[in-house]
Amino acid sequence: MTEKNIADLPFSIRKKMGLALAEFRMIMPGDRILIGLSGGKDSMVLALALAGLRRRSPVEFSLSACTVDITGGENDTDLLRDFCESLGIPYFIKAHPIVDIINIRNERSPCSLCANIRRGILNTAVKEAGCNVLALGHNLDDAVETALMNLFHTGRFKAFQPKYWQSRSDVTVIRPLILTEERRIAKEAARLALPLLPYTCPFSLETERVRAKKIIGQLAAGNPRIKYNIIHALKSIDEGDRWRCAARHEKQQVIASDSGACVSAL
Repeated sequence: MTEKNIADLPFSIRKKMGLALAEFRMIMPGDRILIGLSGGKDSMVLALALAGLRRRSPVEFSLSACTVDITGGENDTDLLRDFCESLGIPYFIKAHPIVDIINIRNERSPCSLCANIRRGILNTAVKEAGCNVLALGHNLDDAVETALMNLFHTGRFKAFQPKYWQSRSDVTVIRPLILTEERRIAKEAARLALPLLPYTCPFSLETERVRAKKIIGQLAAGNPRIKYNIIHALKSIDEGDRWRCAARHEKQQVIASDSGACVSAL
C-alpha cells in the first residue's frame, strides 16, 4: 500500500462523500480530524478517502487515526499502523477489555454498551491528539437500519446525525460516508485488498441490526430505491405529515352535540 493508491477510489465514492461533506458542512478550515479506525471496511475506506481529499482539497485540515482494541491488547494492529503510515496519518491505539467487561456483566445489550464505551474512549483520544473532530465510518445502510430499528422498537423515526456537536466533550462528530452504500464500500475494500483487521466481535452475529439488514434486503428486492427513500424521509420529514395530539397542559372544553361529546382545545 503506497500513497499513490489514494487516488484509486472510484469517482462514485468520492462524489458521494463530497455530497455529504458539502450538504452537512462536515469539514471546516483548520479542522484537526481523528478517524475512529476500527480496521473494518468502512473505517479503512474512510481513511483512504479522507487522505485523498486532504491531498487535493483547497480546505486545509489534518488527520490522525485511533483504534480502540476491544480485546484489551490481544489484536495485532501492525497492519493498520503500516496502512496509516503509508497515507501519512499519525496512528495510535487505545486498548480496553470491552469484550471481557461485557462477558463479566452478562450484558443484555452488548452492542449498546460497547458503542458507548468506545465513543467515550475515542472522545478522550480526540483531545489527547489535539483534535477537534471525530470521523466515523457509518454508511448509508447503517443509517437506514438504525431508522428501522428505532421505528420498530422505540416508536420514533430517527437515525444518528451525519454531523453533530457533543457539548460535554466539545467534540464534533462527522460521518463522511453517510450517503455511500455498504456494498460499494465492501467492493472497494476487496478490490484494493485493504489490510482489514480480522473480525473480533463475538456478539454481533445475530442482533437487531442484523435482523433489520435482512428486512431491508427483502424489501429492496421489490424496490431497489427503498434505502434512498428512507434517507430522503430522514432529511425531509414534513411537519404537516405528523399526527397532532392536544398538549396535556392545554385547557380542554367538552362541547355537546347531537352525536355525543367531542373535545377541542381552547
